[in-house]
Amino acid sequence: MNRKTLVLPAVAGLLTPVLAACGGSTSGSKSGDAIVVGTTDRFTATKDAPAPFDPAYAYDVGTWNVLRQTVQTLMAQPKGEGDPVPDAAESCSFTDSGSERYACKLRDGLKFAGGDPVTAQDVKYSIERALRIKSSSGVASLLNTIDTVETQGDREVIFHLKTADATFPYKLSTPVAGIINPKDYQKDKLRDGFQVDGSGPYTFQADVNGNAVTAATFTKNPNYKGFVKVNNDKVELRSFSDADAMGAAIAKGDIDVMTRTMTPAQIQKLDAGGDDKVDLVDMPGLEIRYLAFNTNAPTVKSKAVRQAMAQIVDRAALVSKVYGTQAEPLYSLVPATVTGHSNSFFNKYGNPSVAKAKALLAKAGITTPVKLTLHYTTDHYGSATQKEFQVLQQQLNASGLFDASIQGHSWDTFRPAEQKGQYDVYGMGWFPDFPDADNFLAPFLDKDNFLGSPYSNSEIQRTLIPESRREADRLNAGKSLTAIQDIVADDVPVLPLWQGKQYVAARDDITGVAYALNSSSTLQLWELGRGVSG
Repeated sequence: MNRKTLVLPAVAGLLTPVLAACGGSTSGSKSGDAIVVGTTDRFTATKDAPAPFDPAYAYDVGTWNVLRQTVQTLMAQPKGEGDPVPDAAESCSFTDSGSERYACKLRDGLKFAGGDPVTAQDVKYSIERALRIKSSSGVASLLNTIDTVETQGDREVIFHLKTADATFPYKLSTPVAGIINPKDYQKDKLRDGFQVDGSGPYTFQADVNGNAVTAATFTKNPNYKGFVKVNNDKVELRSFSDADAMGAAIAKGDIDVMTRTMTPAQIQKLDAGGDDKVDLVDMPGLEIRYLAFNTNAPTVKSKAVRQAMAQIVDRAALVSKVYGTQAEPLYSLVPATVTGHSNSFFNKYGNPSVAKAKALLAKAGITTPVKLTLHYTTDHYGSATQKEFQVLQQQLNASGLFDASIQGHSWDTFRPAEQKGQYDVYGMGWFPDFPDADNFLAPFLDKDNFLGSPYSNSEIQRTLIPESRREADRLNAGKSLTAIQDIVADDVPVLPLWQGKQYVAARDDITGVAYALNSSSTLQLWELGRGVSG
């Protein structure tokens, strides 16, 4: 096997996935056939989430993987390092010195896949619809600096912002800003089910069994006009019940590409050269994992309890036992490779110390051991999640200060429950919507945060986040960003654990694999092509 290690500049883009377990068994793809991509992600529609593919609702890597291929945005994130580039837009820019007026001109002759023209009025409709619906997923918060949207003719759109927001071009590159046809999407209601229509590089067709997608086919859109070059005619996204089934499929040639989520053991085996027909590509990633707290819950309402947990958790041991070289300890919500990062948790707590944790609890008058349950999802972040929580449980209980139990839940149960505040402590992952420190902080700490967390800090919301967004040069936002991270380390509404790498495995006749994912684990299916097998 040829192992490829790719060192790309950090890009980014989000939260994590949602796709249906149903291992495929179709025999291998021949030259000219659809490129078949395997995943363990799940696409499901439930009572709590009936519209998983509506841009006004979708807010996870899996559903964004669909929308980025199909629903076009004014701006798009390039495959390498750099600022967003125009996609549906011909050009976009701030037209004032205060970063409060942002104007875009659409490409001439844009059409939806069905043939209808794409107009400035459609852009306005799409943005205002997402803000009006303000779905429970929290995705509309990405657009919360918009005051009004103005159109001039059919090709010009002007965004008037409530406050300066230097990150706004990035936000226009996210699927919540996707351009939709008013004929297909009602103004005040989400579009239930699995239909997706847009003007992006591909059209989309889902095969559905019950409430789950069993196959997803992306076909090249002949009407697409944008910055993307599409290197294939068709891609099939096929879901597997687990990583082992997915691994067996690529070994047999039943699929061409294997994406998230591979197990640590699979990655180690491929890395060692177990199959000369399969290449493993690793690349930088901005995925983070963390514990979140319902700060109103009696068990963790006291800041001292959360601080004691921060003082006990040994990130280095956790990463070593569960993920090995595939992850690194993280001491802030902002990954170490992102401008504005500060090791705030290490600066405050230093190395793990039971004695310091005991002193924190004693000073607050907390009776020990503190009894609590750590909740995690069994089918969303990979099979290693259970082992990760077993290690966390052991670390807390070994201190004698906690009596922790763990409990796993399927994602379709887990996500609605945490949003409703039913878990006191729970594990989550985050893939950024765009590569800026703001997107590792504001979604957790601003109003209408996507966790549904009751935690609120007026200094962060009213002063520090707005201050940081006024700085077009993100290096100059460092003071505000560091202050936010320091407050989080003191209050501990969330407890960062680790940041990870990402991996793709592919049959050796598949080209473009190095760019099949950006650093937020968002698929860029248009990069894939079929070459000659080695």
